[in-house]
Amino acid sequence: MLNKKSIEDIDVSGKKVLVRCDFNVPLKDGVITDPKRIVEALPTIKYLMSHGAKVILCSHLGRPKGTFNMDYSLAPVAAKLSELLGREVPLAKDVVGSDAQSKAAALSDGDVMLIENVRFHAEEEKNDPVFSKELASLAEIYVNDAFGTAHRAHSSTAGVAAYLPAVCGYLIQKEIKIMGDALNNPVRPFVAILGGAKVSDKIGVINNLLTKADTIIIGGAMAYTFFKANGFSIGTSLVEDDKIDLAIELQQKAKENGVQLILPIDNRAGDKYAPDCHDITVDSDNIPDGYMGLDIGPKTEQMFADAVKDAGTVVWNGPMGVSEWDKFASGTRSVAKAIADSSAISIIGGGDSAAAVEKLGFADKMTHISTGGGASLEFLEGLELPGIAALNDK
Repeated sequence: MLNKKSIEDIDVSGKKVLVRCDFNVPLKDGVITDPKRIVEALPTIKYLMSHGAKVILCSHLGRPKGTFNMDYSLAPVAAKLSELLGREVPLAKDVVGSDAQSKAAALSDGDVMLIENVRFHAEEEKNDPVFSKELASLAEIYVNDAFGTAHRAHSSTAGVAAYLPAVCGYLIQKEIKIMGDALNNPVRPFVAILGGAKVSDKIGVINNLLTKADTIIIGGAMAYTFFKANGFSIGTSLVEDDKIDLAIELQQKAKENGVQLILPIDNRAGDKYAPDCHDITVDSDNIPDGYMGLDIGPKTEQMFADAVKDAGTVVWNGPMGVSEWDKFASGTRSVAKAIADSSAISIIGGGDSAAAVEKLGFADKMTHISTGGGASLEFLEGLELPGIAALNDK
């Protein structure tokens, strides 16, 4: 997966280049509230412009469900790109229609344009070959720089690569290099911290890391399935009863592989699933009836911080509790702080963990914050990502 051609391995001068970016930015009343994903795409766009390419950018935004729903227009993105690049980035009114074609045909070397939301066509998510071919016909080279959608086999992320020379941009190159090194050649000790609601979402990741990591820390609601497997009382905590045997098996496998699997020793629990619940702090083996675990406790925070302190590499994916509620955000905060304070190579696997790190102001202390939650999870599982597999090998 790591040996793919990049924009530097191909001559782009004078060529029309279709670039798949991830401009799926958060909007409020039509205004972009966080332009990070647009900023992340700039190195690739600027490289192509400065090397005389005719740049045609494409992306999805939200879930317009295959219709031209202007609530999901990329117009705010075109305006932000124009501002960041200091030149107008025209937006085609369509995706593969006459406006996109005529604007693409009119490009001069070093120019850049944006086509409308690729998900305005239902064929995009079906990876329809006819639509992929129409999209490819706009250009002579294809660049994928949208790591956040690289785990999806859609027309604009994989399909077009069947019709054009296909290479990766700087963002995808950075993602697969940093995460690939962490998995295949980590600075040790290698500590993985996994949170989130369900064991079932992380089985593949845990399984893959059991052959690579030195320590695996489990937090979040999936810890309660492990507690139940170990015979603890868990009150009304979230549990996957059909995954209890698996939790036993994973702990056994960790032992056999000499991997330290660390579970929380205390928890903050509430008497209902609500931000204003009555909360108590209790040991993990004894959550009372009528209470559900909603965050790791203070003793666990200290234990997890100690495990991270001397790490060489830390990978973190998933919150430690219901971190969107202030009362149960302490565990996630403390893990973010422990990673920020360590001198480890730190990789934050997108999604909620990335949002927490940004919100707490620790982003600049992390080695790498992945731009793709789902994609980084599948990467950590060792799965092949269709949007990367489709690119040309070196």
